[in-house]
Amino acid sequence: MKVIVQMHPGSSQAKVEKIDEGNYKVWVRAIPEKGKANAEMLELLADRFHVAKSSIRIVIGKTAREKLVEIIGGGK
Repeated sequence: MKVIVQMHPGSSQAKVEKIDEGNYKVWVRAIPEKGKANAEMLELLADRFHVAKSSIRIVIGKTAREKLVEIIGGGK
């Protein structure tokens, strides 16, 4: 499954919010430096979709706030 993620780094909270059936907003505490924010985002999405962190990859947008993320397996 592929979803679009709107990421908000440097937030005071870490959470995932479903916007609709393929769009999510993710707030992370980490700043976008050396992949720290992306790593935290992958951990939050792994928890949300009940999959291993290795089952999630950023397809497009590694340095952008809007990303296309592929999730292999898991449920909602």
